[in-house]
Amino acid sequence: MTPAEDFSELLPFEVRTSAEQRVPFVFNSPHSGRCYPDRFLAMSRLDSMAIRRSEDCYVDELFGAAVALGAPMLAAHFPRAYLDVNREPWELDPRMFAEPVPPFANVRSARVAGGLGTVPKLVGEGLDIYPGRLPLAEAVGRIECVYKPYHETLKRLVTRTHARFGYAVLVDCHSMPASVRLGDNGVRPDFIVGDRFGTSAASALSERAIGLLAAMGYTVAHNKPYAGGFITEHYGRPARKLHALQIEINRGLYMDERTFRKSAGFYALADDLARFSADLMAIPDYYFLDLPLAAE
Repeated sequence: MTPAEDFSELLPFEVRTSAEQRVPFVFNSPHSGRCYPDRFLAMSRLDSMAIRRSEDCYVDELFGAAVALGAPMLAAHFPRAYLDVNREPWELDPRMFAEPVPPFANVRSARVAGGLGTVPKLVGEGLDIYPGRLPLAEAVGRIECVYKPYHETLKRLVTRTHARFGYAVLVDCHSMPASVRLGDNGVRPDFIVGDRFGTSAASALSERAIGLLAAMGYTVAHNKPYAGGFITEHYGRPARKLHALQIEINRGLYMDERTFRKSAGFYALADDLARFSADLMAIPDYYFLDLPLAAE
């Protein structure tokens, strides 16, 4: 079998929609996929639990109310350990492959150095996924069969939203380990809102997101330690009325990271995120339509 056949029974991702898109928002959950192809598991040196360490468990469910509120959601079924679409398409570690990577591949990024390229080398806690080198064709197949169709779909959702409403807001949904701490005082953030240090979204949008979550009693950080990855950077073009915001949720709020089971806090958090999504999507249009044009 090849990557083209890994998702023959279940599509690698899906677009969830209500009857009509009523708001200029698109939600994206690229790391919550939990369908691990048998062929992939057979390649890995990790067991079926350890390989889930990088998974943004249940994030698509936590933000699920956004769909009922009229926003489409793109949700991955493929796992992040298999392929990371929050990377450049060819962010590859040459040490992972039996053959040379293409000359256009980005082999020097910080993410590649950390083992977290487009085809990851590691899962959370620094665990190697594979016992040896992979055929380069494996990476090429995953990029061609899953990565490119995923981004074509996401681009289409954002473009259609922009054409219909005059602007578009992409909310990129993620989770982070409960061990994340901030600064010298070691504060544990409940959420981190990332806008690539003000370059991927209007400041009013970031301020609104932070304010709404803080008003619910959550501890919220801005851009540190996560400012947004490739998706936020690539799709966020405020001067073109395209805005992208990354939201990281602390997994300790809603799950047991050891067993991957939902905790008692899951449903309360989902309710809060339903209110948050509704209030965020109620931000007045003029915050986006009256922005001054700026050079990019």
